Amino acid sequence: MMMPTPDLLRARRSFLGHCGFSLGSIALQALLGGREATAATPAVRPVRSMAPRPPHFPARAKNVIYLFMAGGPSQLDLFDYKPVLQKLDGQPIPESFIKGKQFAQITEKQPKLLGTRYRFRRHGESGTEVSELLPHTATVVDDLAVIKTVKTTEFVHHLAELVMCTGTPRFGRPGIGAWVTYGLGSEADDLPGFVVLPGVGALGGMARTKEAVFASGFLPSAYQGVPLRPVGEPILNVTNPKGVTRPQQQRLVRLINDLNEERLAETGDPEIAARVSSYELAFRMQAGTPELLDLRGESRATLAMYGVDPDRPSFARNCLLARRLVERGVRFVQVILGDWDHHGNIHQALPAICRQSDQACAALIKDLKQRGLLDSTLVIWGGELGRSDVAQVQKTGPIGRDHHIDAFTVWLAGGGVRAGQTVGETDEIGFNPVDQGIHVHDLQATILHLLGMDHRKLTYHYQGRDFRLTDVGGEIVGALVSPLERRSGSQPDILGNLSG
Repeated sequence: MMMPTPDLLRARRSFLGHCGFSLGSIALQALLGGREATAATPAVRPVRSMAPRPPHFPARAKNVIYLFMAGGPSQLDLFDYKPVLQKLDGQPIPESFIKGKQFAQITEKQPKLLGTRYRFRRHGESGTEVSELLPHTATVVDDLAVIKTVKTTEFVHHLAELVMCTGTPRFGRPGIGAWVTYGLGSEADDLPGFVVLPGVGALGGMARTKEAVFASGFLPSAYQGVPLRPVGEPILNVTNPKGVTRPQQQRLVRLINDLNEERLAETGDPEIAARVSSYELAFRMQAGTPELLDLRGESRATLAMYGVDPDRPSFARNCLLARRLVERGVRFVQVILGDWDHHGNIHQALPAICRQSDQACAALIKDLKQRGLLDSTLVIWGGELGRSDVAQVQKTGPIGRDHHIDAFTVWLAGGGVRAGQTVGETDEIGFNPVDQGIHVHDLQATILHLLGMDHRKLTYHYQGRDFRLTDVGGEIVGALVSPLERRSGSQPDILGNLSG
């Protein structure tokens, strides 16, 4: 057999190199949606990385709004009332409860139990107990599934935030919003598939993790969360520099992406595809973002329901923006509010942050429901950990509660959730779950299930192995899944049997 000559090899490489651009572009377009540019988006084709993709099985939820309460809300003062704890207030906690346990800051051998100052009442047809600190949330309890026994493995904030949002305490992994958009894409053409609405300050009071909880990690960068800043320019570097017109920007984007397309055809590097998508999206966002942020179209009744001042940044405004985002097809919205980290001064700080958040959370549920969006939008409320049932004594200033990781409260609403119930129960002082509890990975598996995705199949091959959000764990919590969703389930769970 005759071996090819060097000249023939060079000619072959030249042929493949020159034809690869057009063939690669056609193939990529077919794989990722095949939509041509329109008059509304003349620069280049729409974002390919975010083209909507079908789930593994029929889904109930299409979008997610994650109300992330950074710092750890005190479940014992908000949702988990314990009469026995009230009676034992001020007494040392029995050593049997804390043997082998670890606190973040308490160093006493036997710290004293701390009851709640706040009255609890049962509300709605479900009879869900809620503290007087959350009067607005109390009005929507029949739309909620309140989970009292969520548990995590990390008692330090930044590690617990990583576990809750990325499934692992290690940096460099994708956030849950990145996983969801990687699996399903997005229906928004002029907005990112994953949007983050941080509070004023250091990302709404988050610990040192900050952007790590909504980063794309090893996934292509097109799936990372895009923050909408509450103060100043909403998205950095999106608006044109002074003196640059939109037609000029259009020509620049077309030129850059033509070069990127050629390089993509030569290398197949997914990061180049992400770069193309980023330029395309940024161009369209120049028109889409101002319309999104303009609340003048909202009725006075809606603004009053949320407690929104359209001209002032606030958590309430972010909740309203979250609804507007899912209306426009954004797949995953993460609204961040902190700081719930009340090691001291809890009896002043906790009521203050509840006043800041309670009305808006309830309004979001009501607003989604009246617009017919709640059935397809999964709403999640909770922090990365909870607060202890013992007092943390400060050297100076009022007392607070330390971190607690064995049983804390998260609630879900909409999107196929079986509403009007409380899932799980803690012991008589609220320290441990009565049953095995619900691990963060179980919660994540259930969220993906409601979105129509098998958490064991949503994987990404990196550094020689397949990674997933739930690491090597996670079981669906059947009690959280509505009866209609149960019939389409495909996995076993820890509180019921899903089969199919």
